[in-house]
Amino acid sequence: MSLEELFIPRRSFLKAAALGLAVVPRSIPALASMLNSQVPIERGQFGQNDVGWVRDELLKLINTERSAAGLNELQLDELASRVANEHAADMVRGEFLSHWGSDGLKPYQRYSFAGGIDAVQENVSAADNIASGSAMRVFSDLQDMHTRMHDEIPPNDGHRLAILTPQTTHVGLGVALKGHSLRLAEMYLSRYLELDPFPQQSQRKGTVTLSGRLLNSGWFLHEVDVFYEPLAAMPDSAWLRTPRPYSLPAEYVWLRPKAPTGTTYADGTTGNYEWSKQGKFRVPVKLSKDAPGIYTILFWIRRVPAEKGFPAAQVCIRCE
Repeated sequence: MSLEELFIPRRSFLKAAALGLAVVPRSIPALASMLNSQVPIERGQFGQNDVGWVRDELLKLINTERSAAGLNELQLDELASRVANEHAADMVRGEFLSHWGSDGLKPYQRYSFAGGIDAVQENVSAADNIASGSAMRVFSDLQDMHTRMHDEIPPNDGHRLAILTPQTTHVGLGVALKGHSLRLAEMYLSRYLELDPFPQQSQRKGTVTLSGRLLNSGWFLHEVDVFYEPLAAMPDSAWLRTPRPYSLPAEYVWLRPKAPTGTTYADGTTGNYEWSKQGKFRVPVKLSKDAPGIYTILFWIRRVPAEKGFPAAQVCIRCE
């Protein structure tokens, strides 16, 4: 695998982090190879008590796919699973399929305001008019929904790329069933740094300092990007039912590490933030708009200077 394949291009993450929607409009046929001896025999209706083992089996499937591609296995993340589960429940209640919630928040905003700091990619899928609400049939349908995303063919393979992103370390899985409508939400996380406590709400035109450390002190904090969006508005049901991708805003402020004393970057600037060879950093972020909104701060890191950076963390701050 080449270095180009190992790292997420900036355009891909910023604009094609907007993954498509997987819609399965009718009953899904069960796959013959889905069931194994580790899945409990369940003859009743699918319920909350089934979510745990269903997540475990979906995680096994995802890790089998990643192993076949020569990638690391993922760990199940409880916070991301809770956020994904709440979004799946929101979608099935409202009878829609969208990366936006009924509150107007995007995936990275939902996860950050719930307390997460990792870089996020989301897959969502829906199946309506499923044949049965029994636990085993729902499990079969979920596996088929995921497999359809994994088996996408370029260039329409956004779901597959999220599943097989090399830098992903964790995943959250959410499932919701209402009648014969089923929703699946997958949140793929890249976890490479720790942040000290910071305010998730601030005054307009203020400055918030984000400090912390890289989990691998030998790696490099490549840059930090700051995005601004207006406060989320509650979409109407027709808007939520119209498939559309999501993305970070096209415009952002680019922050770079401070240049060594006596040197500058090619554009004559000296850089914006401090970081040490021990992996510690301190990044002052200016919230520059005199208007209410949400700022998203995206951290990029590199393993060695010659390699491209990749998204390592992502947090949101709200200004009223």
